[in-house]
Amino acid sequence: MKPPLSRRRMLQQCSAGFGSVALAALLAREGRAGISPAIGATRTLRVPALAPKARSVIFCYMSGGVSHVDSFDPKPRLLKEAGQPMPVPVKRTQFNNNGTIMPSQWEFRPRGSSGLEISELFPHTAGMADDLCVVRSMTSKFNEHAQGNFFMHTGFPFLGYPSAGAWASYGLGTESDELPSYVVLRSGGSGVPHGGVGLFGNGFLPAVHQASVITADEGEPVRDIRPREAAGAQRRRLDFVGGLDREFLREMGGDAHIEAAIQNYEMAWRMQSAVPGLCDLAGESTITKRLYGMEDTDPKTAAYARQCLLARRLVERGVRFIEVTSLAYNLGGGNGANPWDHHGQVKEGHGKMGHQVDQPIAALLADLKARGLLDSTLVIWAGEFGRTPFSQGSNGRDHNPYGFSIWLAGGGVKGGHVHGATDDYGYQAVDGVASVYDLWATVLQLLGLDHSALTFRHGGRDLRLTDVHGNVMKEILA
Repeated sequence: MKPPLSRRRMLQQCSAGFGSVALAALLAREGRAGISPAIGATRTLRVPALAPKARSVIFCYMSGGVSHVDSFDPKPRLLKEAGQPMPVPVKRTQFNNNGTIMPSQWEFRPRGSSGLEISELFPHTAGMADDLCVVRSMTSKFNEHAQGNFFMHTGFPFLGYPSAGAWASYGLGTESDELPSYVVLRSGGSGVPHGGVGLFGNGFLPAVHQASVITADEGEPVRDIRPREAAGAQRRRLDFVGGLDREFLREMGGDAHIEAAIQNYEMAWRMQSAVPGLCDLAGESTITKRLYGMEDTDPKTAAYARQCLLARRLVERGVRFIEVTSLAYNLGGGNGANPWDHHGQVKEGHGKMGHQVDQPIAALLADLKARGLLDSTLVIWAGEFGRTPFSQGSNGRDHNPYGFSIWLAGGGVKGGHVHGATDDYGYQAVDGVASVYDLWATVLQLLGLDHSALTFRHGGRDLRLTDVHGNVMKEILA
Protein backbone atom coordinates (compact mmCIF):
# COMPACT_ATOMS: atom_id res chain seq x y z
CA MET A 1 0.00 0.00 0.00
CA LYS A 2 1.32 3.44 -0.91
CA PRO A 3 2.25 5.71 2.00
CA PRO A 4 -0.13 8.56 2.79
CA LEU A 5 0.38 11.86 1.00
CA SER A 6 3.25 13.74 2.66
CA ARG A 7 3.09 17.46 3.41
CA ARG A 8 5.89 18.17 0.90
CA ARG A 9 4.23 16.13 -1.82
CA MET A 10 0.87 17.71 -1.12
CA LEU A 11 2.27 21.23 -1.49
CA GLN A 12 4.20 20.33 -4.63
CA GLN A 13 1.24 18.80 -6.35
CA CYS A 14 -1.41 21.25 -5.27
CA SER A 15 0.65 24.38 -5.97
CA ALA A 16 0.93 23.39 -9.60
CA GLY A 17 -2.33 21.55 -9.89
CA PHE A 18 -5.02 24.22 -9.60
CA GLY A 19 -5.16 24.81 -13.33
CA SER A 20 -5.29 21.12 -14.16
CA VAL A 21 -8.08 20.55 -11.62
CA ALA A 22 -10.15 23.33 -13.15
CA LEU A 23 -9.47 21.98 -16.64
CA ALA A 24 -10.47 18.48 -15.56
CA ALA A 25 -13.78 19.83 -14.24
CA LEU A 26 -14.47 21.60 -17.52
CA LEU A 27 -13.58 18.55 -19.59
CA ALA A 28 -15.72 16.31 -17.42
CA ARG A 29 -18.73 18.55 -18.05
CA GLU A 30 -18.24 18.04 -21.77
CA GLY A 31 -17.85 14.28 -21.44
CA ARG A 32 -14.14 14.13 -22.34
CA ALA A 33 -12.89 13.21 -18.88
CA GLY A 34 -14.08 11.63 -15.65
CA ILE A 35 -15.31 8.11 -15.16
CA SER A 36 -17.14 6.01 -17.67
CA PRO A 37 -20.83 6.90 -18.10
CA ALA A 38 -21.55 3.22 -17.47
CA ILE A 39 -20.51 3.74 -13.85
CA GLY A 40 -22.93 6.60 -13.61
CA ALA A 41 -21.15 9.18 -11.45
CA THR A 42 -20.80 11.77 -14.19
CA ARG A 43 -23.36 14.50 -14.77
CA THR A 44 -22.52 14.51 -18.47
CA LEU A 45 -25.49 14.68 -20.82
CA ARG A 46 -26.04 11.34 -22.51
CA VAL A 47 -27.80 10.35 -25.69
CA PRO A 48 -31.09 8.51 -24.96
CA ALA A 49 -31.27 4.94 -26.19
CA LEU A 50 -34.74 5.50 -27.68
CA ALA A 51 -36.34 8.47 -29.42
CA PRO A 52 -37.42 10.69 -26.48
CA LYS A 53 -40.73 12.53 -26.35
CA ALA A 54 -39.93 14.37 -23.10
CA ARG A 55 -36.81 16.12 -21.83
CA SER A 56 -38.02 16.86 -18.30
CA VAL A 57 -40.48 15.50 -15.73
CA ILE A 58 -42.48 17.47 -13.16
CA PHE A 59 -43.91 15.17 -10.48
CA CYS A 60 -46.78 16.80 -8.56
CA TYR A 61 -46.95 14.40 -5.63
CA MET A 62 -50.21 14.28 -3.65
CA SER A 63 -48.96 12.62 -0.48
CA GLY A 64 -51.64 11.03 1.66
CA GLY A 65 -53.89 9.61 -1.04
CA VAL A 66 -56.45 11.63 -3.00
CA SER A 67 -59.96 10.23 -3.25
CA HIS A 68 -60.36 9.26 -6.91
CA VAL A 69 -64.14 8.91 -6.56
CA ASP A 70 -64.23 12.59 -5.53
CA SER A 71 -61.96 13.83 -8.31
CA PHE A 72 -61.26 11.92 -11.56
CA ASP A 73 -63.36 8.73 -11.42
CA PRO A 74 -67.14 9.41 -11.52
CA LYS A 75 -69.29 6.70 -10.00
CA PRO A 76 -73.05 7.49 -10.20
CA ARG A 77 -73.85 4.22 -8.45
CA LEU A 78 -72.40 5.59 -5.22
CA LEU A 79 -75.11 8.24 -5.19
CA LYS A 80 -77.86 5.75 -6.00
CA GLU A 81 -76.81 3.39 -3.20
CA ALA A 82 -75.60 5.96 -0.66
CA GLY A 83 -75.89 4.74 2.92
CA GLN A 84 -76.10 1.07 1.97
CA PRO A 85 -73.50 -1.59 2.83
CA MET A 86 -70.99 -2.48 0.15
CA PRO A 87 -72.46 -5.37 -1.91
CA VAL A 88 -69.02 -6.90 -2.54
CA PRO A 89 -66.46 -8.28 -0.07
CA VAL A 90 -64.40 -5.53 1.58
CA LYS A 91 -60.72 -6.15 2.13
CA ARG A 92 -58.90 -5.13 5.28
CA THR A 93 -58.43 -1.37 5.54
CA GLN A 94 -55.92 0.66 7.52
CA PHE A 95 -58.26 1.25 10.47
CA ASN A 96 -61.14 -1.19 9.80
CA ASN A 97 -63.72 1.40 10.86
CA ASN A 98 -65.73 0.84 7.71
CA GLY A 99 -69.10 2.45 7.15
CA THR A 100 -71.55 2.46 4.27
CA ILE A 101 -71.35 3.61 0.66
CA MET A 102 -70.54 7.32 0.49
CA PRO A 103 -71.09 9.24 -2.77
CA SER A 104 -68.77 11.84 -4.18
CA GLN A 105 -68.78 15.11 -2.27
CA TRP A 106 -68.38 17.03 -5.56
CA GLU A 107 -70.35 17.00 -8.79
CA PHE A 108 -68.73 15.59 -11.93
CA ARG A 109 -69.17 17.20 -15.34
CA PRO A 110 -67.76 16.56 -18.84
CA ARG A 111 -64.93 18.98 -19.59
CA GLY A 112 -63.36 20.31 -22.77
CA SER A 113 -63.95 19.00 -26.26
CA SER A 114 -62.90 15.54 -25.08
CA GLY A 115 -65.72 15.34 -22.54
CA LEU A 116 -63.34 14.08 -19.86
CA GLU A 117 -65.28 13.93 -16.59
CA ILE A 118 -63.67 15.80 -13.69
CA SER A 119 -65.28 16.90 -10.44
CA GLU A 120 -65.72 20.39 -9.07
CA LEU A 121 -62.92 19.64 -6.61
CA PHE A 122 -60.53 20.73 -9.40
CA PRO A 123 -62.30 23.45 -11.44
CA HIS A 124 -59.09 25.04 -12.79
CA THR A 125 -57.46 21.72 -13.71
CA ALA A 126 -60.74 20.79 -15.41
CA GLY A 127 -60.09 23.68 -17.78
CA MET A 128 -57.04 21.78 -19.03
CA ALA A 129 -58.98 18.52 -19.53
CA ASP A 130 -57.99 18.17 -23.18
CA ASP A 131 -54.33 17.96 -22.14
CA LEU A 132 -54.84 15.34 -19.42
CA CYS A 133 -54.36 11.60 -19.76
CA VAL A 134 -56.19 10.10 -16.78
CA VAL A 135 -55.28 6.58 -15.70
CA ARG A 136 -58.27 5.34 -13.69
CA SER A 137 -56.88 1.86 -13.08
CA MET A 138 -53.68 2.49 -11.12
CA THR A 139 -52.93 0.01 -8.34
CA SER A 140 -50.41 -0.30 -5.53
CA LYS A 141 -49.24 -3.23 -3.44
CA PHE A 142 -49.24 -1.27 -0.20
CA ASN A 143 -51.89 0.21 2.06
CA GLU A 144 -49.65 2.17 4.44
CA HIS A 145 -48.16 5.61 3.80
CA ALA A 146 -44.42 5.04 4.21
CA GLN A 147 -44.39 1.83 2.19
CA GLY A 148 -46.73 3.35 -0.38
CA ASN A 149 -44.56 6.46 -0.72
CA PHE A 150 -41.39 4.44 -1.16
CA PHE A 151 -43.11 2.16 -3.66
CA MET A 152 -44.42 5.08 -5.73
CA HIS A 153 -41.03 6.81 -5.71
CA THR A 154 -38.61 3.89 -6.02
CA GLY A 155 -40.49 0.74 -7.05
CA PHE A 156 -39.61 -0.83 -3.67
CA PRO A 157 -41.43 -0.47 -0.33
CA PHE A 158 -38.48 0.43 1.87
CA LEU A 159 -35.37 2.56 2.23
CA GLY A 160 -32.21 2.08 0.18
CA TYR A 161 -33.37 2.20 -3.44
CA PRO A 162 -32.98 5.08 -5.90
CA SER A 163 -35.88 7.38 -6.56
CA ALA A 164 -37.29 7.69 -10.07
CA GLY A 165 -35.64 11.10 -10.31
CA ALA A 166 -32.27 9.57 -9.47
CA TRP A 167 -32.74 6.94 -12.16
CA ALA A 168 -33.60 9.63 -14.71
CA SER A 169 -30.45 11.52 -13.74
CA TYR A 170 -28.37 8.35 -13.95
CA GLY A 171 -29.78 7.42 -17.33
CA LEU A 172 -29.65 10.82 -19.02
CA GLY A 173 -27.44 13.20 -17.07
CA THR A 174 -28.29 16.89 -16.99
CA GLU A 175 -28.60 19.71 -19.47
CA SER A 176 -27.63 22.28 -16.85
CA ASP A 177 -24.09 23.10 -15.71
CA GLU A 178 -25.32 25.13 -12.74
CA LEU A 179 -28.21 23.14 -11.29
CA PRO A 180 -28.66 19.50 -10.21
CA SER A 181 -30.46 17.14 -12.54
CA TYR A 182 -32.97 16.23 -9.79
CA VAL A 183 -34.65 18.87 -7.61
CA VAL A 184 -37.37 18.58 -4.96
CA LEU A 185 -39.28 21.79 -4.20
CA ARG A 186 -40.89 22.38 -0.85
CA SER A 187 -42.27 25.26 1.17
CA GLY A 188 -41.58 25.97 4.82
CA GLY A 189 -44.87 24.48 5.93
CA SER A 190 -44.68 21.32 3.83
CA GLY A 191 -43.48 18.18 5.50
CA VAL A 192 -41.53 15.38 3.88
CA PRO A 193 -43.91 12.47 3.14
CA HIS A 194 -43.72 9.48 5.47
CA GLY A 195 -40.50 7.68 4.62
CA GLY A 196 -38.37 10.82 4.90
CA VAL A 197 -35.80 12.25 2.53
CA GLY A 198 -34.85 8.71 1.50
CA LEU A 199 -37.81 8.99 -0.88
CA PHE A 200 -35.67 11.36 -2.93
CA GLY A 201 -32.38 9.51 -2.46
CA ASN A 202 -29.86 7.98 -4.81
CA GLY A 203 -29.85 4.60 -3.02
CA PHE A 204 -26.91 2.62 -4.37
CA LEU A 205 -26.38 4.98 -7.33
CA PRO A 206 -23.54 7.51 -6.97
CA ALA A 207 -24.53 10.45 -4.77
CA VAL A 208 -24.40 12.86 -7.70
CA HIS A 209 -27.87 11.58 -8.63
CA GLN A 210 -29.68 12.29 -5.35
CA ALA A 211 -32.21 15.13 -5.17
CA SER A 212 -31.33 18.62 -4.05
CA VAL A 213 -34.13 20.05 -1.90
CA ILE A 214 -34.90 23.72 -2.55
CA THR A 215 -37.21 25.69 -0.26
CA ALA A 216 -39.43 27.82 -2.47
CA ASP A 217 -40.29 30.44 0.17
CA GLU A 218 -38.76 33.87 0.02
CA GLY A 219 -35.46 33.85 1.88
CA GLU A 220 -32.63 31.34 1.73
CA PRO A 221 -33.69 28.54 -0.69
CA VAL A 222 -30.84 26.22 0.32
CA ARG A 223 -29.06 26.39 3.66
CA ASP A 224 -25.78 28.34 3.43
CA ILE A 225 -26.27 28.88 -0.31
CA ARG A 226 -24.86 32.38 -0.07
CA PRO A 227 -21.06 32.36 0.37
CA ARG A 228 -19.63 33.85 3.54
CA GLU A 229 -16.30 34.77 1.93
CA ALA A 230 -15.02 36.32 -1.27
CA ALA A 231 -15.62 34.18 -4.36
CA GLY A 232 -11.91 34.08 -5.22
CA ALA A 233 -10.92 32.80 -1.80
CA GLN A 234 -13.64 30.18 -1.85
CA ARG A 235 -12.61 29.05 -5.34
CA ARG A 236 -8.99 28.66 -4.27
CA ARG A 237 -10.02 26.62 -1.26
CA LEU A 238 -12.23 24.38 -3.39
CA ASP A 239 -9.43 23.85 -5.90
CA PHE A 240 -7.04 22.98 -3.09
CA VAL A 241 -9.41 20.41 -1.60
CA GLY A 242 -10.24 19.17 -5.10
CA GLY A 243 -6.58 18.51 -5.76
CA LEU A 244 -6.32 16.36 -2.66
CA ASP A 245 -9.52 14.54 -3.53
CA ARG A 246 -8.40 13.73 -7.06
CA GLU A 247 -5.06 12.48 -5.85
CA PHE A 248 -6.93 10.21 -3.45
CA LEU A 249 -9.16 9.12 -6.33
CA ARG A 250 -6.11 8.20 -8.41
CA GLU A 251 -4.57 6.24 -5.53
CA MET A 252 -7.83 4.33 -5.14
CA GLY A 253 -7.77 3.44 -8.83
CA GLY A 254 -11.01 5.29 -9.51
CA ASP A 255 -14.21 5.05 -7.51
CA ALA A 256 -17.65 6.19 -8.64
CA HIS A 257 -18.69 7.35 -5.18
CA ILE A 258 -15.54 9.44 -4.64
CA GLU A 259 -15.98 10.96 -8.10
CA ALA A 260 -19.63 11.74 -7.28
CA ALA A 261 -18.61 13.51 -4.06
CA ILE A 262 -16.10 15.66 -5.95
CA GLN A 263 -18.70 16.55 -8.54
CA ASN A 264 -21.16 17.46 -5.79
CA TYR A 265 -18.64 19.95 -4.35
CA GLU A 266 -18.33 21.54 -7.77
CA MET A 267 -22.09 21.62 -8.23
CA ALA A 268 -22.54 23.28 -4.83
CA TRP A 269 -20.10 25.98 -5.95
CA ARG A 270 -22.05 26.67 -9.15
CA MET A 271 -25.41 26.58 -7.35
CA GLN A 272 -24.36 29.55 -5.22
CA SER A 273 -24.97 31.85 -8.15
CA ALA A 274 -27.67 29.87 -9.97
CA VAL A 275 -30.14 29.12 -7.16
CA PRO A 276 -30.68 32.69 -5.87
CA GLY A 277 -31.30 33.78 -9.45
CA LEU A 278 -33.70 30.90 -9.98
CA CYS A 279 -35.73 31.85 -6.91
CA ASP A 280 -35.76 35.57 -7.64
CA LEU A 281 -39.15 36.09 -9.27
CA ALA A 282 -38.75 39.83 -9.79
CA GLY A 283 -38.62 39.28 -13.55
CA GLU A 284 -41.94 37.43 -13.61
CA SER A 285 -44.93 39.58 -14.54
CA THR A 286 -47.80 40.34 -12.18
CA ILE A 287 -50.10 38.57 -14.63
CA THR A 288 -48.03 35.38 -14.43
CA LYS A 289 -47.90 35.45 -10.62
CA ARG A 290 -51.65 36.02 -10.49
CA LEU A 291 -52.20 33.17 -12.97
CA TYR A 292 -50.44 30.75 -10.62
CA GLY A 293 -52.29 32.02 -7.55
CA MET A 294 -49.43 33.72 -5.77
CA GLU A 295 -51.81 36.45 -4.61
CA ASP A 296 -54.31 34.00 -3.12
CA THR A 297 -55.52 34.87 0.37
CA ASP A 298 -54.64 31.36 1.54
CA PRO A 299 -50.87 31.50 2.22
CA LYS A 300 -50.52 27.77 1.54
CA THR A 301 -52.03 28.16 -1.91
CA ALA A 302 -49.67 31.08 -2.56
CA ALA A 303 -46.72 28.96 -1.38
CA TYR A 304 -47.69 26.04 -3.60
CA ALA A 305 -48.14 28.45 -6.50
CA ARG A 306 -44.58 29.64 -6.01
CA GLN A 307 -43.35 26.03 -6.17
CA CYS A 308 -45.19 25.46 -9.45
CA LEU A 309 -43.76 28.64 -10.96
CA LEU A 310 -40.27 27.60 -9.89
CA ALA A 311 -40.88 24.18 -11.47
CA ARG A 312 -41.42 25.90 -14.81
CA ARG A 313 -38.26 27.95 -14.33
CA LEU A 314 -36.29 24.78 -13.52
CA VAL A 315 -37.51 23.17 -16.75
CA GLU A 316 -36.35 26.24 -18.66
CA ARG A 317 -32.91 25.82 -17.09
CA GLY A 318 -32.56 22.19 -18.17
CA VAL A 319 -33.30 20.37 -14.91
CA ARG A 320 -34.26 16.79 -15.66
CA PHE A 321 -36.66 15.80 -12.84
CA ILE A 322 -38.58 18.10 -10.48
CA GLU A 323 -40.89 17.10 -7.64
CA VAL A 324 -43.40 19.55 -6.15
CA THR A 325 -44.72 18.94 -2.61
CA SER A 326 -48.00 20.11 -1.06
CA LEU A 327 -48.71 21.62 2.36
CA ALA A 328 -51.09 20.31 5.03
CA TYR A 329 -53.92 21.86 7.04
CA ASN A 330 -54.54 20.85 10.63
CA LEU A 331 -57.91 19.20 10.14
CA GLY A 332 -59.57 15.95 9.16
CA GLY A 333 -56.55 13.73 9.75
CA GLY A 334 -54.24 15.35 7.18
CA ASN A 335 -50.83 16.18 8.63
CA GLY A 336 -47.53 17.60 7.47
CA ALA A 337 -46.39 14.29 6.02
CA ASN A 338 -49.72 13.23 4.47
CA PRO A 339 -51.77 16.33 3.64
CA TRP A 340 -54.40 14.42 1.61
CA ASP A 341 -54.95 11.80 4.32
CA HIS A 342 -58.52 12.51 5.43
CA HIS A 343 -59.87 9.68 7.53
CA GLY A 344 -62.47 12.17 8.72
CA GLN A 345 -63.94 15.40 7.35
CA VAL A 346 -63.06 14.47 3.77
CA LYS A 347 -65.31 17.24 2.41
CA GLU A 348 -63.50 19.96 4.34
CA GLY A 349 -60.02 18.47 4.11
CA HIS A 350 -60.07 17.61 0.40
CA GLY A 351 -61.78 20.93 -0.27
CA LYS A 352 -58.91 22.88 1.25
CA MET A 353 -56.26 20.74 -0.43
CA GLY A 354 -58.03 21.02 -3.78
CA HIS A 355 -58.04 24.79 -3.49
CA GLN A 356 -54.35 24.76 -2.61
CA VAL A 357 -53.10 22.81 -5.63
CA ASP A 358 -55.76 23.26 -8.32
CA GLN A 359 -55.05 26.74 -9.69
CA PRO A 360 -51.24 26.48 -9.44
CA ILE A 361 -51.13 23.14 -11.29
CA ALA A 362 -53.56 24.31 -13.98
CA ALA A 363 -51.45 27.45 -14.41
CA LEU A 364 -48.29 25.36 -14.68
CA LEU A 365 -49.84 23.34 -17.52
CA ALA A 366 -51.14 26.45 -19.28
CA ASP A 367 -47.84 28.32 -18.86
CA LEU A 368 -45.76 25.41 -20.15
CA LYS A 369 -48.11 25.09 -23.11
CA ALA A 370 -48.01 28.80 -23.92
CA ARG A 371 -44.19 28.75 -23.89
CA GLY A 372 -43.98 25.68 -26.11
CA LEU A 373 -42.61 23.54 -23.26
CA LEU A 374 -45.48 21.17 -22.53
CA ASP A 375 -44.72 18.91 -25.49
CA SER A 376 -41.24 18.25 -24.06
CA THR A 377 -42.24 18.24 -20.37
CA LEU A 378 -44.09 15.31 -18.81
CA VAL A 379 -46.24 16.37 -15.85
CA ILE A 380 -47.33 13.59 -13.49
CA TRP A 381 -50.03 13.98 -10.82
CA ALA A 382 -50.26 11.08 -8.36
CA GLY A 383 -50.41 9.97 -4.75
CA GLU A 384 -49.45 6.67 -3.15
CA PHE A 385 -53.01 5.23 -3.32
CA GLY A 386 -56.65 6.29 -3.48
CA ARG A 387 -59.47 6.16 -0.95
CA THR A 388 -62.40 3.87 -0.28
CA PRO A 389 -65.85 4.41 -1.86
CA PHE A 390 -67.37 3.64 1.53
CA SER A 391 -66.96 5.86 4.55
CA GLN A 392 -64.59 5.56 7.44
CA GLY A 393 -66.69 6.47 10.43
CA SER A 394 -69.28 8.97 9.30
CA ASN A 395 -67.46 11.41 6.99
CA GLY A 396 -63.97 10.17 6.11
CA ARG A 397 -62.45 7.68 3.69
CA ASP A 398 -59.78 5.04 4.38
CA HIS A 399 -56.85 4.01 2.15
CA ASN A 400 -57.54 2.13 -1.09
CA PRO A 401 -54.62 0.71 -3.12
CA TYR A 402 -56.78 -1.59 -5.25
CA GLY A 403 -57.81 0.97 -7.85
CA PHE A 404 -57.26 4.72 -8.04
CA SER A 405 -56.58 7.57 -10.45
CA ILE A 406 -53.49 9.45 -11.53
CA TRP A 407 -52.96 11.67 -14.56
CA LEU A 408 -50.18 12.65 -16.92
CA ALA A 409 -49.95 15.57 -19.34
CA GLY A 410 -47.62 16.69 -22.12
CA GLY A 411 -44.39 14.88 -22.94
CA GLY A 412 -45.79 12.40 -25.44
CA VAL A 413 -49.06 11.22 -23.85
CA LYS A 414 -52.57 11.49 -25.28
CA GLY A 415 -54.57 14.48 -24.10
CA GLY A 416 -58.26 14.22 -23.22
CA HIS A 417 -57.81 10.48 -22.81
CA VAL A 418 -58.90 7.94 -20.19
CA HIS A 419 -57.05 4.68 -19.66
CA GLY A 420 -58.54 1.78 -17.72
CA ALA A 421 -61.42 1.64 -15.27
CA THR A 422 -62.43 0.60 -11.79
CA ASP A 423 -65.63 -1.30 -10.99
CA ASP A 424 -68.99 0.45 -10.60
CA TYR A 425 -68.09 1.47 -7.05
CA GLY A 426 -64.57 2.71 -7.74
CA TYR A 427 -63.20 0.04 -5.43
CA GLN A 428 -60.97 -2.17 -7.60
CA ALA A 429 -59.35 -1.74 -11.02
CA VAL A 430 -61.01 -4.08 -13.51
CA ASP A 431 -59.94 -2.89 -16.96
CA GLY A 432 -56.50 -1.87 -18.22
CA VAL A 433 -55.09 -2.56 -14.75
CA ALA A 434 -51.87 -0.58 -14.27
CA SER A 435 -49.11 -0.84 -11.69
CA VAL A 436 -46.49 1.54 -10.38
CA TYR A 437 -43.99 -0.49 -12.41
CA ASP A 438 -46.00 0.21 -15.56
CA LEU A 439 -46.09 3.92 -14.75
CA TRP A 440 -42.31 4.23 -14.46
CA ALA A 441 -41.69 1.95 -17.45
CA THR A 442 -43.83 4.38 -19.46
CA VAL A 443 -42.16 7.51 -18.05
CA LEU A 444 -38.69 6.16 -18.82
CA GLN A 445 -39.80 5.26 -22.34
CA LEU A 446 -41.03 8.82 -22.87
CA LEU A 447 -37.62 10.08 -21.71
CA GLY A 448 -35.96 7.82 -24.26
CA LEU A 449 -34.91 5.05 -21.87
CA ASP A 450 -35.66 1.34 -21.97
CA HIS A 451 -36.71 0.52 -18.41
CA SER A 452 -35.48 -3.07 -18.70
CA ALA A 453 -32.01 -1.94 -19.81
CA LEU A 454 -31.55 0.90 -17.30
CA THR A 455 -29.78 -1.13 -14.60
CA PHE A 456 -27.07 -0.80 -11.97
CA ARG A 457 -25.03 -3.69 -10.60
CA HIS A 458 -25.48 -3.83 -6.83
CA GLY A 459 -25.19 -6.73 -4.41
CA GLY A 460 -24.51 -9.14 -7.26
CA ARG A 461 -27.68 -8.24 -9.13
CA ASP A 462 -28.59 -5.85 -11.94
CA LEU A 463 -31.22 -3.67 -10.25
CA ARG A 464 -33.64 -1.29 -11.93
CA LEU A 465 -36.50 1.08 -11.13
CA THR A 466 -39.12 -1.43 -12.29
CA ASP A 467 -37.49 -4.43 -10.51
CA VAL A 468 -38.37 -7.43 -12.71
CA HIS A 469 -41.78 -6.05 -13.70
CA GLY A 470 -43.31 -3.29 -15.76
CA ASN A 471 -44.90 -2.84 -19.17
CA VAL A 472 -45.06 0.39 -21.13
CA MET A 473 -48.65 1.62 -21.31
CA LYS A 474 -48.63 1.98 -25.06
CA GLU A 475 -52.33 2.88 -25.11
CA ILE A 476 -51.61 6.29 -23.54
CA LEU A 477 -48.75 7.26 -25.86
CA ALA A 478 -49.52 9.94 -28.41
